[in-house]
Amino acid sequence: MATLVFDIETSALSLEHFDEAQKEYLFRECERIAEESARSARRTEIEQQCSLWPFTAQIVCLAMLNAETSRGKVLFTTEDYEDEIGEAGPVEFVPCMDEVELLTAFWDVAKHYDHIATFNGRGFDVPFIYLRSALLNVQISRKDWLGYRFQTEPHCDLAEQFTFYGVSGRDGAARRFNLDFYCKAFGIESPKSHGVTGRDVSTMLAEGRSREIAEYCLRDVKATVLLYQIWKERLSGIR
Repeated sequence: MATLVFDIETSALSLEHFDEAQKEYLFRECERIAEESARSARRTEIEQQCSLWPFTAQIVCLAMLNAETSRGKVLFTTEDYEDEIGEAGPVEFVPCMDEVELLTAFWDVAKHYDHIATFNGRGFDVPFIYLRSALLNVQISRKDWLGYRFQTEPHCDLAEQFTFYGVSGRDGAARRFNLDFYCKAFGIESPKSHGVTGRDVSTMLAEGRSREIAEYCLRDVKATVLLYQIWKERLSGIR
């Protein structure tokens, strides 16, 4: 069966989205820091971390490819969604009005795949998608992607596979590296080679550069597909 490879880009929700009790909870530890500059620095750090939590952030882009055919879609939210044109070809760029539309379109595709492959999808992408879907009351078509950890079906998480499920800990032979490092080691063009990283997403979104975010997210997925093929051919034992 075909394998779906995907990746998401997220951006923190505005602090105006939260009430005073929620904001107090988020920044509570800052109040324990006496020195003003250190307190301000920690607050900025927490604001940046909000992009990583599904209760404080939203999905602004989701790219997905069929690992066997390299055909797929890039779903991205944009204020100019009515003016954006979905491109024909092996990869279609699909502008979405909001996150609900994006997630609904994703789950409509996902239900047709028995297998998925990600890089750190077990630790980040999948729980993020699950929780955002639940918060927005979007029906989840596949709820089995966080099952038994020590298997590659239906979910092959390459971050788990290249560390052999963390067998070496943080400093051993199979220590974990980021996607950029693995790509360069295996001779794959890094998705970061165009000068964009995940840390730039929120700024790019504020500047209205949604299409550039979509293109960056697609580069991540293309690299993950190539890395998945290397793992499958050289390490997995799957023929």
